[in-house]
Amino acid sequence: MRAASLPEAGAATVSEVLLGDILQPSAREEYGGERLPAALAGGSGEVLYDFRPGVRDLLASGLDTEQSLETVEAVGRALEPYLGRIPDFAALLADPGGSARLSPGATAFAVLVSPVLDRLYGGSPVAGGAALAASGPVTTPPWPPADAVSFSVLGPVRVWRGEDALPSGSPQQRALLAALLLRDGHTATAAELVSALWEADPPAQALAAVRTYAARLRRVLGDGMLLSERGGYVLRLEPGALDLDLARDLAAESERVHRSGDPSLARDLLVRSLDLWDGEALAGLPGPFAAAERVRLEEWRLALLERRLTLDLELGGHAEAVPGLTALTAAHPLRERLRELLMLALYRSGRQAEALAVYADTRRLLADELGVEPVRELSRLQQRILLADDSLFAVPHAPARPRPPEPVRPALLPATVPDFTGRGALVRELVDRLAGTADEAGGSVTALCSVAGLGGIGKTALAVHVAHLVRAHFPDGQLYADLQGAGPRPAEPGTVLASFLRALGTPDAGIAESVAERGAQFRAALDGRRMLLLLDNARDAAQVRPLLPGTAACPVLVTSRARMTGLAGAHVVDLDVMSPEEGLQLFTRIVGEERVAAERTAALDVVAACGFLPLAIRIAASRLAARRTWTVSVLAAKLADERRRLHELRAGDLAVTATFELGYGQLEPDQRRAFRLLALADGPDLSLGAAAAVLDLPAQRTEHLLESLVDTSLLDSWAPGRYRYPDLVRIHARACAERDEAPGERGPALSRLLDFYLATAARVHAIERPGDRLVDHLAPTATPGLRFSASGDALDWLYAEAGCLLACARQSSDAPRLSRAVDLLWVTRDLSESGSHAAPYESTAILLLDAAESSGDPRTVGRAALVLAESELFLSRFDAAERMAAQALREAETSGDTAVLCRAAALRGLVDFSRGRYGAAEARLDRALEGFRADGDRPGEASVLGHLARVRLALGNTHGALTLARQAVGIHDGLGRSVRGANARYTLGLALTRAGRYAEAREALHAARDVFGEHRQRVWEGLTCLRLAEAELAAERPAQAAELAEQALGYIGVTEGEQRRGTVLTVLGRALDALGQPDRARTCWQEALRIFEDRDAAGYEEVRGLLGHTAATARRTRPRQGGHRP
Repeated sequence: MRAASLPEAGAATVSEVLLGDILQPSAREEYGGERLPAALAGGSGEVLYDFRPGVRDLLASGLDTEQSLETVEAVGRALEPYLGRIPDFAALLADPGGSARLSPGATAFAVLVSPVLDRLYGGSPVAGGAALAASGPVTTPPWPPADAVSFSVLGPVRVWRGEDALPSGSPQQRALLAALLLRDGHTATAAELVSALWEADPPAQALAAVRTYAARLRRVLGDGMLLSERGGYVLRLEPGALDLDLARDLAAESERVHRSGDPSLARDLLVRSLDLWDGEALAGLPGPFAAAERVRLEEWRLALLERRLTLDLELGGHAEAVPGLTALTAAHPLRERLRELLMLALYRSGRQAEALAVYADTRRLLADELGVEPVRELSRLQQRILLADDSLFAVPHAPARPRPPEPVRPALLPATVPDFTGRGALVRELVDRLAGTADEAGGSVTALCSVAGLGGIGKTALAVHVAHLVRAHFPDGQLYADLQGAGPRPAEPGTVLASFLRALGTPDAGIAESVAERGAQFRAALDGRRMLLLLDNARDAAQVRPLLPGTAACPVLVTSRARMTGLAGAHVVDLDVMSPEEGLQLFTRIVGEERVAAERTAALDVVAACGFLPLAIRIAASRLAARRTWTVSVLAAKLADERRRLHELRAGDLAVTATFELGYGQLEPDQRRAFRLLALADGPDLSLGAAAAVLDLPAQRTEHLLESLVDTSLLDSWAPGRYRYPDLVRIHARACAERDEAPGERGPALSRLLDFYLATAARVHAIERPGDRLVDHLAPTATPGLRFSASGDALDWLYAEAGCLLACARQSSDAPRLSRAVDLLWVTRDLSESGSHAAPYESTAILLLDAAESSGDPRTVGRAALVLAESELFLSRFDAAERMAAQALREAETSGDTAVLCRAAALRGLVDFSRGRYGAAEARLDRALEGFRADGDRPGEASVLGHLARVRLALGNTHGALTLARQAVGIHDGLGRSVRGANARYTLGLALTRAGRYAEAREALHAARDVFGEHRQRVWEGLTCLRLAEAELAAERPAQAAELAEQALGYIGVTEGEQRRGTVLTVLGRALDALGQPDRARTCWQEALRIFEDRDAAGYEEVRGLLGHTAATARRTRPRQGGHRP
């Protein structure tokens, strides 16, 4: 005891002494329930401890305040594994009002120290059982520099070493840390820190508490960071150690970048700045300083958010910005800049009436709350919207880049094409490389650029044009040679070298005999010179290598149909067809502005028929220019017939077919077969797996053939594992297939492709809908499909192949493949239900139903009718859906197709439900339920139970609906996570909302939305947002409801069913009305009324009633006239 009381005794010494024999078990009755609150007393079986007699007196008399605190904390750290977390004694001492609390986990230790604090400071501040807040949940931010100490204040105040959180102490200790961090490296005196934490009424021990906090922070931060200076403290931070500094730097850089003309990068920088926020700045910190800084930082965050939203609109993201702006204006109703941005976003999204309604709501709010008029900017925007000012759609553009130097004519280069058009980015890229090489000459490695592309795509024109542009950088001359690589007799390297040597002044007698010696002469002649070489129309890398100079001052530009990947160090540029704008510009330059301006649409048709291939456009334009009596429409009509298109594209000695034939003639036999057969498929492109099915070859061999065709520029590989033909090349390849391919090979190739798609789609369906028996009822396939290890991979394949799948189904409407084509459409109905391909899916279903009816096969007709019925129901076309479902039932009864019988009955029940015929709906759904159970189709059974739950709900039987919905959820959960399981939870959420159990409804609907999002069911995501909005409205949370309804509008477009959109607008209007925005609400309801009137749909009477109510309210409450503001 004496050792512990000596002046030189440290905390560790005291702890060791006290721990030797200082504790004793204590009976609960000793405290009488007065000193120790019940909340801290622990369970009835818990042992409590107290200091032995004399220890309290020792601590009170032998140690000063700071030593006492350090001693108690040292004891606490030793006892922590046994008695719980250490409480913050400094906070307790500085809290005479008792607002600080101990956590229940510190119960035993609270008993231990309570008498000490009583003795030392006159009364235990320990009261109640709530926890003294720790530093809160820790989420590693994205920004901390690795292996360095850093700090965050844009959220809870935290300390990091790399990505590891360090202990930052109690709220008061973190408040002190924040006060130091926000002084930008300046010293804070002890008095200033006390004022920051307690302002005008600090406790008696405030200064001691500040010193204790500082000592603890030093232990956490290490030496050299928290320093004592002139009676105060200062933090010395490394650059980038504070998230606030980084946020400021990003915001400043964003402004600079925006001024320089790059709004996209400026937005990205602002997003990065805002991402540093992790909730409210200085969250949970006490004291007046933290409160003031919290307000300041929140205002700055809102200003940054307004700037980011302004950039969103500048970059054309107006529709995407509306939901967020709606939520922000609800949260900050008096912030007029947000209202201005919302008006502009709505107007640019085609929602003019809503934009004006926002102004009316704002004007009313400002008059009622503040007695003022909107700012002039808001009023001017309203006037411009009323006048339909087109300049509101104008977006500032980045400053134009400097134009490349004007081309000049070199000595040996061919003349540049006078009407050279487009290719701006590629021209700049090649000019920069070639000119940069010349300016930085001095190395020994030759700079080499290779332009590869299809015949007729404009390689030579581009290369010659670029060569003329860089002529000034090569004062010693430019060399050119046509290597004739596309012809039957390519130029010999020795012959080309001889011509180059003559051009360089070498007499014929001085030219060596062998190719190697001529190459050496050529390199010697170029040494010390700055010259450009253009090698046009090369056959392959072997032809080019002997012609390369040996100095970096003489770069080489090569054109070839083959990609020169065999040339070491070559920079390969793949030349694609022109953009529509470039193609139209080239056509106009040849034909004349006046003729094209009079028939612009026809001119665009001509350019598109030419596949945007420069040679084809030039031929078509030349033919039209030579025939003054033709109109552009006449030429467009001639090119519209795909079978004669290549024949029409001839002019003089130019012909597209001849160009393509040169490339085709150089292929090996297996390459020619692949070139012909792959062109037969109608899809926009082909995957490697699909191509392997067409060719009936292993994937590895198929990939080798495809890549060889890419290398010859007869095929494009626009993404890894995906290939497509240029438009005119596909026509030529099909002509080659008709001419050269045996008739018995073309049909089987397309049949293998259909089998591949059907087998793979069936596997996707089985993964997405576990247990669904539909896959057992599909037509058998002879070609195996792909296998997937995860749902995400399966969905990636389905949506990547969507266009190809639908094209294959349309192409397979002949009798031998029709039934499989219908099954393919049936098993890929996710493409329709997701909303991503609803329109092409429907048109394909109509085509296949027509073909099935012509075939007379009842099984195929029934399935095709069911597929179309499902598509029509998704689009809310109930009459058409009912007709198709009835036809499907009739045909299925004839053919005995049980798979169709169940599903058609369920679909008719859904139509009855949508029409309000609940009795009929229940009867049909009961029949469908029996069918699914007889077939052992558990997912089908669960889906029908969900539909029956909706019927019960409509009939007012909420309890019955909840029972059925839970049964459906239980079945789906037993089968695995699936879209149909999400449908069941969606229905359960509706029933829970009706039952007034809003928290449970939100939980069910959010779970459903997560699954819909994972499975890319965009429309179902939107419908779930709608139901969540309804639940929030019922729970009297209109701001959340408005934001969710806006999100629903973003998911549900016109193509996914106007009636759904009308329902969303109705709910959005109700939320806005509850938020005090009746004008905008009325605008939403008027649009919903128009939708419902056009379709005689449910919801019409509800919207009429809402409009009548708001009109009456508006007459009673006119806005007061407010004062004018500048």
